Amino acid sequence: MKEDYIAFMPKPNARTALQNLAAAFNHYNENHPHSALGYHSPREYRRLRASLT
Repeated sequence: MKEDYIAFMPKPNARTALQNLAAAFNHYNENHPHSALGYHSPREYRRLRASLT
């Protein structure tokens, strides 16, 4: 997880910080394109690979 996500999150209390962290992990794994994965998100890449076998 890159610090870019964490640095800009509002963190007024522990509950909010944990909720925002969960949302950041979800975005990173579901939507964020990764160059090493052909500009697919990790979950999208796994779904594509699974459909090929």
